Amino acid sequence: MLDLRQLEALRAVHAEGSVTAAARRLGWGQPTVDYHLKNLERLVGSPVLIRSSRGSRLTPVGSLLLERAQEILTLGERAIRDARELTSMGQVRLRFGTFPTAAAKILPSVVTRVDDLGIEVDAMLEEVPTLVDRINRGGLDAALVYTVPGYELPFRAHVATREVHRDPLLLALPVGHPLATPRPIDVPTLLTLWQERWLFAAAGNDPMDTIVIDAFAARGHALDVAIRTDDFQVMLGMIAARLAVGLLPSLAVGGSHPGIVLRPIADPSFVRSILVATSAEGSTRGPSTAVRQLVLAIRDAFSALPSA
Repeated sequence: MLDLRQLEALRAVHAEGSVTAAARRLGWGQPTVDYHLKNLERLVGSPVLIRSSRGSRLTPVGSLLLERAQEILTLGERAIRDARELTSMGQVRLRFGTFPTAAAKILPSVVTRVDDLGIEVDAMLEEVPTLVDRINRGGLDAALVYTVPGYELPFRAHVATREVHRDPLLLALPVGHPLATPRPIDVPTLLTLWQERWLFAAAGNDPMDTIVIDAFAARGHALDVAIRTDDFQVMLGMIAARLAVGLLPSLAVGGSHPGIVLRPIADPSFVRSILVATSAEGSTRGPSTAVRQLVLAIRDAFSALPSA
């Protein structure tokens, strides 16, 4: 089994250029460094050092191990640091922004989990452009936002994002529409709907709407946007009443909806990429231990959702 001390010894020899100097750096005896390096070589089945009278250097196998060792040791050091900080930090309050459909699905479990760690969450429900602006200005500790493939959100350099969920988009049609079947729809068939009245978000720059507008524009069609609203229940009602067609995220359409047929879109670009945004590692205000715990809770809450 891999012992982290083996990786520490390898890293120290690479940094110092000899086993003797590595022992001084680590505060170990030279036989201890040799012992861990020989165990590492037995484990991988190959020498990790080339030794000479001028010192020691890594073999190609040793260099590969060192690359992975840096990541492993950094994660291990962070885990210890985070655990110590979590033990000593007491009650912490975080400002967390999220868009409404995600809040409805994951916020209760996230708040429950981090509350057990002494972390209080002040949740703010906003649309994505407002959330991006708030975290860019430092008004939030973390934000849950979404975009679609190929469309970047305007985050500043000190903000980092990671994807925590992929939310498929569904074409919503009224019952009785010629294309209203439950089977997946391909993009060429979707693009035959250019003469329909469409329902879009209230804001004019929602990524979900942009992907539709651009797909039709590439075929030379401008869509008739008949209704704008951010209320998904209103959207469903308008579509059921045959006033429009539209795209809905799967997170927003759980359960049955009388008068509506939902068709999956057979194209991987028609999906919401849900991201959690925080301060970047190494920035002036890197993510705290509490923020990292919040991110883990968000990731696990999405993982626990039923598959679309």
